[in-house]
Parts: sequence; structure tokens; C-alpha cells
Amino acid sequence: MIVLDTNVVFEVLRPQPDARVVAWLESLADDVAITAVALAELLAGLRRLPDGRRKKELTSLVEAAVLPNRDAGAVIAFDAEVAPRYADILAAREAAGLSIATGDAQIAAICRSRDAVCATRNTKGFIHSGVALVNPWTGEEHAASL
Repeated sequence: MIVLDTNVVFEVLRPQPDARVVAWLESLADDVAITAVALAELLAGLRRLPDGRRKKELTSLVEAAVLPNRDAGAVIAFDAEVAPRYADILAAREAAGLSIATGDAQIAAICRSRDAVCATRNTKGFIHSGVALVNPWTGEEHAASL
């Protein structure tokens, strides 16, 4: 399974998304999801846009693509099963002298709970999280490490 970080979703919503990211996404099988954390970040970003045509178009696109698939496993929740992995990630990053954003730690924990690869541009933010990574902009892959 591939879990898309928020930055990958935002990229494809841009007026002119990076062709490498689009091609990478098109090459994937059907086993792709986002997290509830990424969905919340995405919706918050949409809410911050000024009212207008672009905001309406993007909101409609997200609602049509993501929201109907929530219950089909396309949006993975942060739950009690994920919480211990979140704690492990925070401890591992702290032991390595690294900070991590709360949302990134939650996304990493969700990925670990599903043995999923996290697709992100922010690979440095996920080092020592125990999650395998892929950067759709470069194709670079990183093995899971704690």
C-alpha cells in the first residue's frame, strides 16, 4: 500500500502539477490511500483559500474524489491501534536528536500500522520513523529505519 502525504495531494491539485508526480501517480496500482490527518490538512488548506472559482473547483474535486471513498479504505484513521506507533516514532526521533511535526508523526504511525510506504516530498521529515519512503518528484526511495 502507498499512503500519500499531504504535499503529494496538494501537488496534483495545482493548476500545473509537476509532470513527474502525475506520471508516478498514474503508474500506481489501486492500493493507494491518504490518512485522515492528510485529509484534515487538505481541507484546512482549502478553507484558507480566498472565496472564488478556484476554491469552489478544488473543494468540489476533493469532495468528489476523496469523501465518497472514506469508508472504502481510501482514508485511514489515526486510532488506538496507531497510537503506540506514534509514541515509538516520537521517542526514536527524539533519541536521534530530531524533531517531527505532529501531523508527520501521525501519518508515519498510520503507515507503520499498515506496513505502507509513505509517498512524500518531505523525506527528511520522516527519517527515523520506521517507514519506507518514496519521493514522487525524484523517484528516490528510502528503506524504513528507526
